[in-house]
Amino acid sequence: MFDYGRAVCYSGYRAGQSPATKIYPEIEQIKEDLLILEKKGFKYLRMYDPVIYAENVCKVIRELNLDMKLMLGAGLCSEVNNPNCPWLKTDYSQEELEKRAEFNNGRIEELIRIANTYSDVINIVSIGNENTPSWGENMVPVPRLIEFAKRLKAGTGKPVTFNEGAFEWPLLTDLAEYMDIICVHSYPLWYGNTAEEALEVNKTWYKKIKDLYPNKPVWFSEVGWSTSAVDYSQMKEGQACVEQAQKYYDAFLPWIDEEKIISYLFEAFDEPWKGGNNPAEAEKHWGIFNEDRTQKIKI
Repeated sequence: MFDYGRAVCYSGYRAGQSPATKIYPEIEQIKEDLLILEKKGFKYLRMYDPVIYAENVCKVIRELNLDMKLMLGAGLCSEVNNPNCPWLKTDYSQEELEKRAEFNNGRIEELIRIANTYSDVINIVSIGNENTPSWGENMVPVPRLIEFAKRLKAGTGKPVTFNEGAFEWPLLTDLAEYMDIICVHSYPLWYGNTAEEALEVNKTWYKKIKDLYPNKPVWFSEVGWSTSAVDYSQMKEGQACVEQAQKYYDAFLPWIDEEKIISYLFEAFDEPWKGGNNPAEAEKHWGIFNEDRTQKIKI
């Protein structure tokens, strides 16, 4: 369906910018980022929300005639209350949940619009990102996700996917029927593995999900290694650092190159807006490049 190429998740928010505040990277900053990524050989990008930032990325790719294609997601919010989410306890009224569902409907329509406007740039549309885990803050029922998949397919004619964790895909056989590509997130660091163990963990999950869906392309849409952490409740202490991240990529990249498994590295640049106030939090430090665009991981 697609030629093999290096892929990366792109969410280039610098200090003072964030999706929450809707302060997005400027055009010149986007150009700087994409030229950095082009120089490193990235052919496929992934973005999460159908907002003006993603539209500007499409404009820059077209304007600079870059050899890049974009997977764009719908950026859905929760349509149900989830008491099992450890960090966000919600108690939305029925009226509020209906408004959230309407927001999601609007996101799907906006994704269709952008995908059609930039059909030369966008190669895949995604119905959502991690919307089914029992612990998630943005849970959306599977029947709604199936509805979105049908709408995106009919509205764009593009291949449709869903970006979800390795543990969840074995439970999503009904949804998988509507997917053109199965996109998997695998995070051995979060699972408590070492960098030396991580490749076999990724290989095991890939085989398991490929065996489950043998007639579908299976890609990794998030794989990476944080270079900082302050809470080791899930990670092994000492693993979240540049040295271990380099080991991880040094083992992972030759494997996917040999097997030609499209894998979106998570992620291009560190994002200071993520998480809380502690600058050392893991969520801020998954980038191949630092927030100031200096290279952190050799690839």
